[in-house]
Amino acid sequence: MQEPHNQASNEEQMLPGTDDISQTGYSGDSAGGTERAGEEVPLSLEQQLKDAEIRAAEHHDAWLRARAETENVRKRAQTDIANAHKYAIDNFSTQLLAVMDSLDAALATENSTLENMQDGVELTRKQLLAVFEKFNIHTIDPQGEKFDPHQHEAMCAVESDLPANTVMQVMQKGYVLHDRVIRPAMVAVSKAKGT
Repeated sequence: MQEPHNQASNEEQMLPGTDDISQTGYSGDSAGGTERAGEEVPLSLEQQLKDAEIRAAEHHDAWLRARAETENVRKRAQTDIANAHKYAIDNFSTQLLAVMDSLDAALATENSTLENMQDGVELTRKQLLAVFEKFNIHTIDPQGEKFDPHQHEAMCAVESDLPANTVMQVMQKGYVLHDRVIRPAMVAVSKAKGT
């Protein structure tokens, strides 16, 4: 008769509608971990290591791709700069071809008179000046101006009644590209008499 008593005590220990699993708080896997009483149990160290290795591999792959893209951009920029230096005067050269054609035509003409040759040279010079104007190349012709060491190169000094350091003669014209002197004018300047 003691058996029924034991059954009753076992039944008293178990709550109605529950079983052994619910008493332990186990509810199964949840996102690779286990939940116990509403809180997530951390993943095992092995699983955490695997996840970290996967993330590290993804970051390393992204870094390699970014590095390769940066290297490609750098190489493209170097090529663009090299081409810009190499072909910087492309447009200028194309404009000079018309001047060269005029010179070739003048030389190919047979039985031309001195007057025709002079007219041809004048027209060719006008073409060249038009090209210079288009590309902002201007002449430095400082006859009668005050000597400027930034734009002129004094070849000699000549005694004169003019104020000292006045350009008396231009032996060779200079040229300026935009604001930069590409060739100074070669000049003779005045100096006071008796010095």
